[in-house]
Amino acid sequence: MGAGTFVKSRLSFSSARNYARGTDVPLVLTVLALVVFGLIMLYSASFDFSFNEYGSPTYMFARQMRWLGLGIALAFVLSIFDYHRWRRLALPIMLGTIGLLVWVLFINEIRLGASRTLYDGSYQPSEISKLVAVIYLSVWLYAKREVLHDVTFGLIPLGVILGIIGGLIYLQPDLSAAGTVFILGGLLFFLAGADLKQIALLLLAALFIGWIVVQFSATGQDRVGSFVAGLQDPTHASYHVRRSFEAVIKGGWFGVGLGQADTKLTGLPFAPTDSIFAVIAEELGLFGSVLLMALYAALVWRGLVIARRAPDMLGTLLASGAAFWIGMEALINMAVMVGLLPFAGNALPFISAGGSNLVSTLCAIGIMLNVSRQSGESARKEDNEWRSFGAVIDLRRGNRRRSVPRPRRSQRADV
Repeated sequence: MGAGTFVKSRLSFSSARNYARGTDVPLVLTVLALVVFGLIMLYSASFDFSFNEYGSPTYMFARQMRWLGLGIALAFVLSIFDYHRWRRLALPIMLGTIGLLVWVLFINEIRLGASRTLYDGSYQPSEISKLVAVIYLSVWLYAKREVLHDVTFGLIPLGVILGIIGGLIYLQPDLSAAGTVFILGGLLFFLAGADLKQIALLLLAALFIGWIVVQFSATGQDRVGSFVAGLQDPTHASYHVRRSFEAVIKGGWFGVGLGQADTKLTGLPFAPTDSIFAVIAEELGLFGSVLLMALYAALVWRGLVIARRAPDMLGTLLASGAAFWIGMEALINMAVMVGLLPFAGNALPFISAGGSNLVSTLCAIGIMLNVSRQSGESARKEDNEWRSFGAVIDLRRGNRRRSVPRPRRSQRADV
């Protein structure tokens, strides 16, 4: 009996050691810090709102804990799921996501002037679509890596893919999510080694589409108008941004103390979700805000390190795309709260209340960890032809040639 228990414990230890081998520990610790920080701030920001809306001060916190449990379980599964298998699954999950986005429009469950959820104000496919866009575009760009310089095989199909996803999200309407998908597509297209002329065309097209949205969308006009007015005179900014300014000013250098903010109690819109950064700034001050920014910067840094060490270009695109997505979501949310960008409904990753965003973000972390775990292994034979993230950045930054050369066959699988 004792010998059997000893053998089982040795096997369990061996399995744990095998799993830990290659796992990016700094990334895990950073995510853990963000999750703990988020739970503390969510409870502080939501207890009054939860009591008024649901009759229990811990309702939103308890629901976030349930979503966190699901997200951690999925992240663990994806961390051991070979990311090369996404090459076979990318199309089905993209079609399923498009189906969910269409279903949202048919259900038409209006909340706060928009139809974004599947049931009772929950389950937002637009959040899932951001991660799915990273996966699908990474697989598609990897498959087309040798012909991306051809407009008919590169830019035009990319525009169609982004147009379908972004267009369905825009119809909800969710301008910020649609914009996020377009920006992610452009970043991945750049990292995959697209011709600089195509990048320029993509930027011009994005600017034109943005102008059209502002001209013909009442929501877009209102947000841009409020943003411009706020830049000219902060007292003319939107009510939401003015209350956020109030919270930031009250917080000062070190904040008024955890749980002591009063702006969240006196009309700060969406304190547990969109505006939670304003609560952080008031309760923890500039010190706490900078600490949070540093955690996001560390997460992006580790994501790019993983991308740089990836065994192949597919791993590079997946890891860098996931890292940029999380970092961009955080940057947009924080910039909006201090009036540096037009208002957008992006969640603050790991912090804002909301299961769809939390689960999607943790799934992205799981994929990054899988790329990290495989970074020390030999690339498959069919994956020998690739260009690393570091090579792309070096060429774009230091090479004065007008275009990035096509991928060359490498004799090494790692960088």
